[in-house]
Amino acid sequence: MLAASLDRKPKMKSVCLFLNKMPKLKRRLLLIALLLLAVSSASWFAIFLLHSSEEQGSPSNLGRLSASPPTPHITLPVDSGPYHNWQLFAADFEDMIQSFKIYVYPTNSASSTFASSASIFLPHPNPFDPKLGNYFSEHMFKLSLLSSSLITTNPEKAHLFFLPFSVNLLRNDPRVHSEASIADFVARYTTSISQDLPFWNASLGSDHFYACCHSVCREASSKHVGLRNNAIQLTCSSSYFQRFYVTHKDVALPQVWPRPPQHALNPPHARDKLVYFAGRIQNSNIRQQLVDLWGNDTYMDIFPGQPSYPYEEGFRRSKYCLHVKGYEVNTARVSDAIHYGCVPVIISNHYELPFANVLDWSKFSVIVNNGDVALLKRTLLSITRRKYMSMYHNLYKVRRHFVWHETPKGYDSFYMTAYQLWLKRSSLRLSS
Repeated sequence: MLAASLDRKPKMKSVCLFLNKMPKLKRRLLLIALLLLAVSSASWFAIFLLHSSEEQGSPSNLGRLSASPPTPHITLPVDSGPYHNWQLFAADFEDMIQSFKIYVYPTNSASSTFASSASIFLPHPNPFDPKLGNYFSEHMFKLSLLSSSLITTNPEKAHLFFLPFSVNLLRNDPRVHSEASIADFVARYTTSISQDLPFWNASLGSDHFYACCHSVCREASSKHVGLRNNAIQLTCSSSYFQRFYVTHKDVALPQVWPRPPQHALNPPHARDKLVYFAGRIQNSNIRQQLVDLWGNDTYMDIFPGQPSYPYEEGFRRSKYCLHVKGYEVNTARVSDAIHYGCVPVIISNHYELPFANVLDWSKFSVIVNNGDVALLKRTLLSITRRKYMSMYHNLYKVRRHFVWHETPKGYDSFYMTAYQLWLKRSSLRLSS
């Protein structure tokens, strides 16, 4: 060993002489390289020790060491597009399809007093009549319900009970017609239901509902306290400040006009107008303000009445289409805009938008406060192209929710509305 030690001394001396003869820069670079090599070797050695310790903690060595806790699995959020939570909604929707049952009161369930008014309770003979206009959704809901799998003829199995009178047909019946007479008719009918059958009294009407889209609908329940305070009102005029509309009890019904199918939407690059609106201004200060501010703007087509070209064409050629409060908070312009691929701009304070607990309206529409109308153009121009394209594509995804079918299907207007009713169901009933 002494000989080996003595043998290494000349070698070390020769290495030192070699280093001293090297230029200073090269010598420093060599020392740095050697230092990095030493650090790298130490790191690999540490990794080897760590790997060895993990092997000792493997299932085959649990007798000697406790296993390390597993790394938790992190689930990344799924992009729900225009929905608040598509997966949660879809699962609950499927449960509704399988379980939900609605009992429709037959026309002969009421007293003979209403025998002469049987047509008031039946589906409209021609719901696609263009003259129905704003009342199309009211009639299509009833027609779709009677054609759906949700109907039960056994009231004991029903979650909800439908009162099938039509406010629109009452309005057009010369024997009734006036708002006061409609309220009297509805009150008498509801009273007869509660006296002839036990189901109303079992819940005091809280599991009963009726549908209407006529502007006089808000007065239809005014003369029956239970109908007004307990029953669910399915209505197009869904305003937080509407007379007799109770938020979280009542349901917003989408107001849809019958429109021809639009299988291919006009693409964004073919939409040369920023804004489109056409409508009466006599019953709306906000509409008048829009005309005063932007009526002569060549980039914004705003008409106080009928446009200079076909009404539907404005939706096809514009990026944004205005829904502006008139006499009511609701109009069919929202569904028209969605139908034609024009991003809706909603200027209607206190409007409870349809399906708002399922659809995230901020993902496919622009909501502007009534007091910010003067900033409208600036607001829309500030929206980036990326944001606009996202809204446009989300709009395409929600179009199916604003379409009625005689026989309901998929996620159409009927089943989306039925889902809102499904959420209102209750298992609490009084003993009859």
